[in-house]
Amino acid sequence: MIKTFILLFVLTALFIVIGRILAGKKGMAVAFILALVMNFVSYWFSDSIILSAYQARPAPAGHRLEKITREIVKEARLPMPAVYIIPSNSPNAFATGRNPEHAAVAATQGILNILDDDELKAVMAHEIGHVKNRDTLISTVAASLSGGVMILSRIALFTGGNSKQSWGKQIAVSIIAPVAALLITMAISRDREYLADEYSANLTKKPLYLADALLKLESGVKRSPMPDHSPETAHLFIVHPFSGMSIGEVFSTHPPIKKRIERLAQMNKKMN
Repeated sequence: MIKTFILLFVLTALFIVIGRILAGKKGMAVAFILALVMNFVSYWFSDSIILSAYQARPAPAGHRLEKITREIVKEARLPMPAVYIIPSNSPNAFATGRNPEHAAVAATQGILNILDDDELKAVMAHEIGHVKNRDTLISTVAASLSGGVMILSRIALFTGGNSKQSWGKQIAVSIIAPVAALLITMAISRDREYLADEYSANLTKKPLYLADALLKLESGVKRSPMPDHSPETAHLFIVHPFSGMSIGEVFSTHPPIKKRIERLAQMNKKMN
């Protein structure tokens, strides 16, 4: 957790540094205020913003997803989150909200179509793990700041002086800042995904159910990826949602599925 907050601090600092490069001390002050506003909005409204972005709708009472989620939170001794279904054939799921008392979990129609109850329970246990560990707030704040950094980096190309030195700084910011923001977000996401996998395995006592689900999700996303309209939210999902093609370990917001499955297999051996 300390590592995660350090990374978030670095991401916020990067946001402020860009403001300093763009407009001096005034730009730094404005960027700092914007970072505070973005963090405030993310804290209070992260769930509604993300759910609205993906057109999620509440799951009907008694729905399969609602029943499975209720079973999990009972075992985990956590409050019941709001449960949503995303009208997308791309199989995936995520959790959001500022704390366990104000949380929501969402699953796509695609994931409901391809997973059996045991696999779906393992996936939702993973998402509840994010809720319990309060990853939902951290991930959403990271997404907001990362998006802000990318916007500022693009502004850098069209503002500032006309000198060679100014152009050099602007081009450097426009290239380096988004890459740095992506790397920081990746570091946060990978760490939290492994922990959520472990939580699911320990809660269900069946690590291989999650391993089987991850294999199905990886294959399903390749066949039917989500439209890449909001890449800064990619790390919120259980598997990378926006590309049907591998982008490599170095630039992936998620740990490699192969490594996640290997870790789950090792946990299964220890349990049996």
